[in-house]
Amino acid sequence: MRKIFFELIAAAWPLLAIACSGGMAFGQAQTAGSGTAELREVKSDGQKKLTEAQIAGLTGLQTGTQVGREDLQKAADKLVASGLFATVKYDFKSRIEGLTLSFHVTESPRVPAYYDNFPWFGDSELNNAIRAQLPFFDGTLPEGGNVVDIAADAVHGLLAAHKLGLPVQHQVVANPLGDGNIQQFTVEGAGLKIANVSFSDAALATNPVVQQHLAEINGKPYSRTTIDVFLAEQIRPVYLRQGHLKVKLGPPEVRLSGPPTANLPEELPVYVPVATGDLYHFGDARWSGNNVISSIALASYFGLKTGAVANGMEIEAALEQIREEYGRRGYLDATVQPETFFDDAAHTVSYQIAITEGRQYHMGGWVITGISTNAESRVRAAFPMAAGDVFDKIKYEDFLVQLQSHSKEVFGELPVHYDSVGHWLRADAERGMVDVLLDFK
Repeated sequence: MRKIFFELIAAAWPLLAIACSGGMAFGQAQTAGSGTAELREVKSDGQKKLTEAQIAGLTGLQTGTQVGREDLQKAADKLVASGLFATVKYDFKSRIEGLTLSFHVTESPRVPAYYDNFPWFGDSELNNAIRAQLPFFDGTLPEGGNVVDIAADAVHGLLAAHKLGLPVQHQVVANPLGDGNIQQFTVEGAGLKIANVSFSDAALATNPVVQQHLAEINGKPYSRTTIDVFLAEQIRPVYLRQGHLKVKLGPPEVRLSGPPTANLPEELPVYVPVATGDLYHFGDARWSGNNVISSIALASYFGLKTGAVANGMEIEAALEQIREEYGRRGYLDATVQPETFFDDAAHTVSYQIAITEGRQYHMGGWVITGISTNAESRVRAAFPMAAGDVFDKIKYEDFLVQLQSHSKEVFGELPVHYDSVGHWLRADAERGMVDVLLDFK
């Protein structure tokens, strides 16, 4: 029995399959003079979401058929090109009864699929269309690879089946509702707009602030991204201030009568279901990991008394203020991570807040490009920190605002010409120093 080992690595996109050297020796399973052997079994390990059978299906190999070295290489290449795997290794064992091929894989991270402007269909219909072509589809896709193209083709097929011959594009963009990215699918050329937005919660119809903000979205091109960002930035805060910390908004719906058709009205009414959830009161906040700022001082930023309505916006503002306070004291790497505990029976919420302070930084040197020597001297002189001072991130950010506005406090009457200022901080954690890099353009 011979065991041969190959490895493929998924590097920067586009993915390339790179095989390590190794001889092909099928031994007793080899068909005389053919350089092939009968494939008896395809196995895999290392997968988290996919099954062994699904991975075998992605290779395109069929058990019971004759395979050679090129067939195994092509099968591994297919796995890499799918985008579903960060690394692919394989080896095989040959016996009299046939060849057993084993893949050792690491799956690539996946991001949620997001359908931006498909008012003709609900998410479930679009998911089912993709699942018909990719049975393993669970609502997530890799950021690149041919499975994303297959998903886009499946969505296009659903459109075409309803006489909606519009091209479908996909791209990875930032998640409008949270951290990370999404795989966004969009249709081109629909020419549809948002007529108005209504809510299941009638209280929003009489809220003057909400009604004022609705004017910002009415008449814009129909886009789930636009609507979701609007809900997150303008509507969710209304409920958070009232203590409805688990409010659920959407998903937004376009309610159409009859089957999907290209002949939609140019402007679409959008309906947003709202589930307000319970109203919560503030319990307490507990701290860990803080040494530079006392727990008493940290608690003072909250301003909420035990039993008060848990104003979610005030709580978020307090956490941000604490982050800024660490930045003001030179702790540029400090993190403030809240963990939320809901007591649904008592309708209270408490917070356990873990702080990692890191080390304190001091002002180091400069790298300034794009302006004259005289202007550079003015920048250095006007900067509110000298070399060796504790680096105050708030003062640094305020100074950037001055630069963007061509402040005379910096340059006086000296003529300077630039449109924007690129800015970076180059931190040296070992020395505890930070350099300021400015690029005037």
